[in-house]
Amino acid sequence: MRWTYPLSSEVGETAEVLGGKAHGLIVLRRLELPVPAGFVISTHACRAFLRDRRFPEGFHTELATAVTELESATHRTLGGSERPLTVSVRSGASVSMPGMMNTILNLGLTINATRGLTAETGNSSFAWKSRLRFMSSFASAITDIDAAGLEAVAAEDAPRQLELAVAAVCSSWDTPRAATYRALHNIPDDLGTAVTVQAMVYGNRDRHSGTGVAFSRDPNTGEPVPFGEVLFGGQGDDVVSGKSPTRPLHELADREPQVWADLVHALTRIENHYRDACHIEFTFEAGVLWILQVRIGGLATAAAVRVAVDLAAEGVIERHEALLRISPQHLQHARTPRIATDSGADILARGMGACPGVAAGRIVTTADNAVRMAAAGPVILIRPETSPLDMHGLAAATGVVTARGGPSCHAAIVARAMSKPAVVGVTDLIVDAASVRCGERTLPEGTLVTIDGTSGAVTIGSPRIATAVPDPYLHQLLEWADEVSGNHSPRNETERLATARAVLLRG
Repeated sequence: MRWTYPLSSEVGETAEVLGGKAHGLIVLRRLELPVPAGFVISTHACRAFLRDRRFPEGFHTELATAVTELESATHRTLGGSERPLTVSVRSGASVSMPGMMNTILNLGLTINATRGLTAETGNSSFAWKSRLRFMSSFASAITDIDAAGLEAVAAEDAPRQLELAVAAVCSSWDTPRAATYRALHNIPDDLGTAVTVQAMVYGNRDRHSGTGVAFSRDPNTGEPVPFGEVLFGGQGDDVVSGKSPTRPLHELADREPQVWADLVHALTRIENHYRDACHIEFTFEAGVLWILQVRIGGLATAAAVRVAVDLAAEGVIERHEALLRISPQHLQHARTPRIATDSGADILARGMGACPGVAAGRIVTTADNAVRMAAAGPVILIRPETSPLDMHGLAAATGVVTARGGPSCHAAIVARAMSKPAVVGVTDLIVDAASVRCGERTLPEGTLVTIDGTSGAVTIGSPRIATAVPDPYLHQLLEWADEVSGNHSPRNETERLATARAVLLRG
């Protein structure tokens, strides 16, 4: 059995073998879009490692060969003192599990390689900060080696760094946060993850570098315009973590017009290929765009309805496919209520709406407290930012608020996946161990608040909620459903869609 595969357009394996991340990167290469060179370690290798706690026979030889081929493709040497090759090591299961497993960036920056990167770029601050970033992510991921051994490996042994990093990414499949996510989304525990290894591109290299997340259409409304956020001078995980202040994606057009043009072109090509809305993670280094990941969907329910209807109206997909893309279960979230503008709501703060809808509950400030207090009633989890370690709290909460982060941060992505209202980037909100503070007002845990994931309002108490306005896109979808089923008697929306889908699935 083969354990590693290049990220080349000739590879014909499925996402079940290569993982969704690598499979998407191979599709991007077929579309002739810019993807850093790399290779992928299959889910078969991960499952063998998880079963036996060691990699299978022949794996280490294949890994060494894959590294040699990557060195040849990039004209660099892993850990080398001249033109050093550095790599990212990322998870990628066949089913998307965003942020749930380990990622290690800048791997290969031994002391000698960092000196080599300094000589190559003429920027010692960039090189040594990149090494520090590597050391931090490496140390947090590698848990089965003592500090002295970790320091020795990180100093000079790049091939050993890679072996340990691959093992750490595979092992993170079994972390509590990953297990919680799988349970919530009915993902089988025995799938395992693939591991993607790619040549690094640096969004923090110079003033013409950065990173971001871009949607081909607005993930909250479905409007057909590029949407997302960009972080100038940062690396990819800084956007998702929400710890660094980002800028709206459209500012890229003025700052880096060629990168913007290439990005819009890429989004168009990808959407045309998949015939669906998509979003990508990207980095640009010294004014050159690179795409690091592609995912399909990731939209709030009302947005998904609009996109399905729009694509059918444009002739990109058939009406029956639009109906099959929206499940009856989605419809409970398709109509978006709002806090009434004339309700006299006691507004505590405002941020950015990250997932539409209204949620009310008692304030909790830790994931553990969310689980504990949710047993007695709805809770709103309020955090400085969320991370995969908060997954159990996000699952227990009715809604989420973060002081930092943008529309592509961890909290926003998870909230949209679970159709939970979310407000992010409430910049004047301070979260303590047992209270939240905004201006002169301090609210202890247990205080009732209501959040509006469309307007971004966070209010105290229970303001009046406005009934959702009729959605013309949902109305159109349900008209198509009635045409398919031939049943025009009064029924609720869920039954109308379910009946039509049943007719279509019967063929």
